[in-house]
Amino acid sequence: DSGYPLTRYLMTPYLAPRTPTEERFNASLCRTRVLIEQTFGILKRKFQSLHFGLRTCPDQAVEYITATCILHNIAIDRQDTQVSYNICDLNIRDCQPQLLQDPAAPARNDGVLKRAAITNGFF
Repeated sequence: DSGYPLTRYLMTPYLAPRTPTEERFNASLCRTRVLIEQTFGILKRKFQSLHFGLRTCPDQAVEYITATCILHNIAIDRQDTQVSYNICDLNIRDCQPQLLQDPAAPARNDGVLKRAAITNGFF
């Protein structure tokens, strides 16, 4: 969401979309954000160690999260019914961009260029 700064590796919505292309980008980004948040919720319910936060270095946290994703996928493949969630059933249609960033805050140029390239190339 726009509560974070725009960088080349972290996309935020257009604060005031001026074109239909920018509106489509915002809608797609919002749907993706919601899906990711819901996926993290699924993993946190299934793996309680994630629920309270990982108290480790970022590199180790990436390994833990990757491992939980792999274990989750193995459970799905083996039709484990202990905790069952279907990503396709999640409701991601009613989504509005969260505009939390100060509109006066400057966006980083590399992020602006990357977002424009994605917007123009895919939307």
